Amino acid sequence: MKGHLRDYDIERWVKKMKKRMLAVVVGLCTVISLVGCGNKEISNDKIRITQYKGLEVDKVEVAEVTDADIESSIKSTLQTMKQPVTDRAVESGDFVTIDYAGKVDGEAFDGGTAEDAELEIGSGTFIPGFEDAIIGHNIGETFDIDVTFPDEYKNNEALSGKAAVFTITLDAISVVPELTKELLADLSTTATTIEEYKEEVKKDLQKSNEETAKGNLEQLVWAALIENCVIETYSEDKLSEVTSEIESQFSYIASMYGTDVDALIQNYYGVSLDEMAKNLIKQEFAVELIAEKEKLTLSDEDYEKGLAEYAKQYGYDDAKEFEEMAGKEEVEKMLQQKKVGDFLIENCKQVEKSDK
Repeated sequence: MKGHLRDYDIERWVKKMKKRMLAVVVGLCTVISLVGCGNKEISNDKIRITQYKGLEVDKVEVAEVTDADIESSIKSTLQTMKQPVTDRAVESGDFVTIDYAGKVDGEAFDGGTAEDAELEIGSGTFIPGFEDAIIGHNIGETFDIDVTFPDEYKNNEALSGKAAVFTITLDAISVVPELTKELLADLSTTATTIEEYKEEVKKDLQKSNEETAKGNLEQLVWAALIENCVIETYSEDKLSEVTSEIESQFSYIASMYGTDVDALIQNYYGVSLDEMAKNLIKQEFAVELIAEKEKLTLSDEDYEKGLAEYAKQYGYDDAKEFEEMAGKEEVEKMLQQKKVGDFLIENCKQVEKSDK
């Protein structure tokens, strides 16, 4: 089982994690716990499945797109187009880039120093008084500001109610452009009016919400299936292989957070490393068995279409390059799993959530 996922941060890290953890993306949904209902069993020498058709899961609704969602999305897009300001002092609503160093009673404190920090003036991101004190200053200035931490400062209780002095250097000022008809050419290839652009954004958000709902349903269905899977004895070699793969895929992230892989998985997924490995094995064996019983074969057309979709999803212009990176066998496994997942979704029963 290969692993290639993506994370965040620097471009290299994004690309690296895409290549390292791809397989886990499609497998992580198995770690959630749900109870399925009993039904006709199927089995082979690897696994016994007590039910896979008619699995009952909580009903998944597609979130409605609101006007606030549209405005928020447009604001986020415009923020990526910030324009530098060099001919005036800072005003409310500006974005600034600053270096700062804070001291309490003349001593530096943890979290009180940063370089190239970006801040929206008036956002309330920093403690009261900090942002307002930057207004009126110009690029290149270094100045001190006096502020007081809130009486209940949850980020660092030791600082609660403390007076502090921050030395600030103002490196840059920028502003977010307004949404105008003239700007539409940079935002859309089809919209010619602001209303048309907003409608375009709404459709994109609706599509995103539908994909999110489908992903949530997929997780619930896989989890319900896993609860109906029984493996009497796990091969030590197989368990060791999958466990090692998970550790390899999560070790870097765990080190970033100063913890180990088992603790990271327990914290974020609610299961132990051993449980995750066993769930992934269950899923792998269940896919093989259900595909065989339901004759869910993967055609050449299915493969080529799926390969192109995965390549696009993971940022590859060339599908063959993606295939070479991931390995054809791994791509086939992913597509077979998707085919079985679609079958499970088509045959599941969504029920209203209980108030209890």
